This record gives sequence, structure tokens and C-alpha cells, in this order.
Amino acid sequence: MDTTTETELQTRLLRLGHSPDPDDAFMFYGLATGKMPAGRYRFEHVLQDIQTLNERATRGELEITAVSLHAYPYIQDKYALMACGCSMGDDYGPMIVAKRHMEWDELKKVRIAIPGKLTTAFLTLQLLLGSDLNTVVIPFDQILDYVQNGHADAGLIIHEGQLTYRNNGLVCSVDLGQWWLKKTGLPLPLGVNVIRRDLGSDVMREVTAILKASIAFSLEHRDAAIRHALQYARDMNTQLADRFVGMYVNHWTLDFGQRGREAVNAILDAGSRAGLIPACTPVEFVG
Repeated sequence: MDTTTETELQTRLLRLGHSPDPDDAFMFYGLATGKMPAGRYRFEHVLQDIQTLNERATRGELEITAVSLHAYPYIQDKYALMACGCSMGDDYGPMIVAKRHMEWDELKKVRIAIPGKLTTAFLTLQLLLGSDLNTVVIPFDQILDYVQNGHADAGLIIHEGQLTYRNNGLVCSVDLGQWWLKKTGLPLPLGVNVIRRDLGSDVMREVTAILKASIAFSLEHRDAAIRHALQYARDMNTQLADRFVGMYVNHWTLDFGQRGREAVNAILDAGSRAGLIPACTPVEFVG
């Protein structure tokens, strides 16, 4: 006897890609644990590092995914930018770290480990130092050890490495979020969520609303969401994980707002003018 209900038949499965990091885990706590309703959708959480998600997005593989903003110009035909879910560096962001402080002119000449060529961190690094750099791509969570062991002179760090790099005996030469704010007066948009255009405008709006509700749910149930996120917190205790989550899941994550939208267009315009990325502005946002 077939006991499948009409609701189950109408439920639509969507794959949601995001990094196995405490901020993303916090953001999607309500959906991942089933503690908040998802309407007529069921989400399969696909946890992969951001460089892999960037590459998958170029092939249009996942319906919804986190990507680096740097990747957006290359996927704009397949994906639309969601107005929620961003990681914004507001006077902080990716850092260039090394065993000793290095000035910009020296950094242009040394070997730098980077977390991926489509990361926004790398785009910002190129805007600062130029595109003629000696870089090597290393998984983001291995860069600190890579620099500490002398395999590269400096490292471009993202995620929780921004809080833990001192544990590896390293110092910060440049905070790219601080540099960008001084240069433009704007925060630095880093990670964003995108949704595939072939889902249609109605589904895109509905799903964006659900993801925004998930972020709001986590912020309203912060302690429980932090406990959930701790399983993805590498070398971080509860206090440090809470600090990291606060850096990248906040009012910017609920909605870019006017200033956040201006920041998105500003860095993409800067990258295009420098010949680093294709033109793609003004960006339209779903939600």
C-alpha cells in the first residue's frame, strides 16, 4: 500500500552548498536540524570548501550555494545573487600573515599561499598588490601550517584563521578589510549566496525568504545555534567560535542593505577596471 502523502509528493528537494565552517553552520542551524519550517522544500546540505563550491558553481551543479563574490562574474548567467547570506568584513577581513611583518613592496616579490584563485580574498589581494604575484593555492585550513613550516613566505588567510594565526607564531602584515574600508569607506563583501536562475523567479524568491528566516532563527536562538556550529569550529572554544560567528553572521547577513549593495558593486567595478574580472554591474539581488 502506498502511504506517500500529497505533501511529500509536492516537496521539492534542493541542494544547498556551504562551507563546513562555524559561521555557515550557525546560519543554517534551523534548516539543518529541522527546527524551523521549510515550506514545500527539503534542503540537502552539501558541505565543501569554498574553492570547490566556486568551481561547482561554474558548472551550475547546485541549486543554491555559497560562493566567493569574486566568482559571481563568471556564473552570473547561471545564478542570481541572493540579498541574504553574505559574509561582510566591516573594518576586518582576510589577512596576509607571515613570520615577520612585511611591507607591501616586499609582499609583491615573495611567495604567497592563497586559498583559491576565485576567492574574494585573492581578488582584494590583487587590487592591493597587482596581478603579477607569486602565489600557490593551498586549502584554506592548511595555510597557517604551510607558512609556519616555511613552504611559503606569506599566507592569505580566511575564515577562523583570522583569529588563530598567532597560535602559529605569525604576524599580520595587512588586514584587507581594513585597507578596503580606508580606500573606499565601504565594508568588504566576501562570501555570498546564489540561487540558480532556471528555478524560476517564484522559487528564487520563496527560497531566499526561507534562507533569510533561517538566519533570523539562528540569531534569535544564538546559544543553541552556537552549540550546533561548534562541531565545525577548528581549534576554537565556545567563546572564540561565538566571536567568529558574530563577525560574519549579523545584520549584513540578513540583508545587504543599501550600503552593502553599494559595496558589492564597488569591488566588482574595481576588479573589472583592473582587468581582473568580467564586467557584471549593476548587480540585481533576489529578495
